[in-house]
Amino acid sequence: QVQLVESGGGSVQPGGSLRLSCAASGSIFSIKLMGWYRQAPGKERELVATITSGGSTNYADSVKGRFTISRDNAKNTVYLQMNSLKPEDTAVYYCTGDVQVNWWSHSHDYWGRGTQVIVFA
Repeated sequence: QVQLVESGGGSVQPGGSLRLSCAASGSIFSIKLMGWYRQAPGKERELVATITSGGSTNYADSVKGRFTISRDNAKNTVYLQMNSLKPEDTAVYYCTGDVQVNWWSHSHDYWGRGTQVIVFA
């Protein structure tokens, strides 16, 4: 089975930084797209950023210029560097990966359990 495990969440003051990591493990042939989503209390889950295996990135407008997504394909790990954090960035952050477990199989989305980020004044 495939598991994605996030780490790096925590509490920080506005203007601070955090770096999230997400490591995928298990039966993995390849991971095409990896990304981060977040869900704030009382709100729907929303896209934060995605990155392809080739390094192409996409960001939500709300985090452009402040967050940077990157990945290490050899380690099946994706990162999210978050700078200039704001109270509205407070949410549970979820990692996702479009994982192919065998060369002949279709890929499927897998999700981590999430890591909490709190930005407080």
